[in-house]
Amino acid sequence: MAMVGDVSFPPHITTTKPLSLVGHGITEVELHSQRHKFTAVGVYIDPKIITHLQQWKGKSGMELAEDNAIFDRVISAPVDKYLRIVVTKEIKGIQYGVELVRAVKDKVVAEHKYGDEEDMALVEIMEFFPFRPLNKDSVLTFSFLATSNIAEIGFSSQGYGDDMTTMKVLNRNVVEAMKKWYLGGTKAYSPSTILSLANTLASELSK
Repeated sequence: MAMVGDVSFPPHITTTKPLSLVGHGITEVELHSQRHKFTAVGVYIDPKIITHLQQWKGKSGMELAEDNAIFDRVISAPVDKYLRIVVTKEIKGIQYGVELVRAVKDKVVAEHKYGDEEDMALVEIMEFFPFRPLNKDSVLTFSFLATSNIAEIGFSSQGYGDDMTTMKVLNRNVVEAMKKWYLGGTKAYSPSTILSLANTLASELSK
């Protein structure tokens, strides 16, 4: 198990196939002008990701953490990716939804890909969160399958699958921006997660 504070992440999970824990870290949120640890993040990816990253063989974790090109490859590689996000500081669902939607919109607009379809996809994401209090130990999941341009967002107030509510994000540009928010190298939401992911990839590439 990997521990992030008092949150544990198993080394492997199975979605449509077995995935390995390749990175973990924290995110922070600003409340009343103070920064608070908000979530613990676990990044799970198909181990086959290493076959797509061979040009970075021999690089250190610190070198990889500063090289956005490898994270672009991680994002685009045709392998399953899964994020498990455990809430450690209670906030309102609308606060998280606003932050997610704002960040994703900024990324899509910056790439000159924002239109009516992207706007509708973000409205649907925003509607998924407002009435869901993100209590401590509740779980958010983001699932990105290799065989699809669709993402699935999940929410469980209990921290396990029995009460999991899900929605699908159908817009490809929005899905790509969501990946970049958590996995986008130096521009990602959680620097600690990116450094952990870089160290794991460097270790795997050294074998």
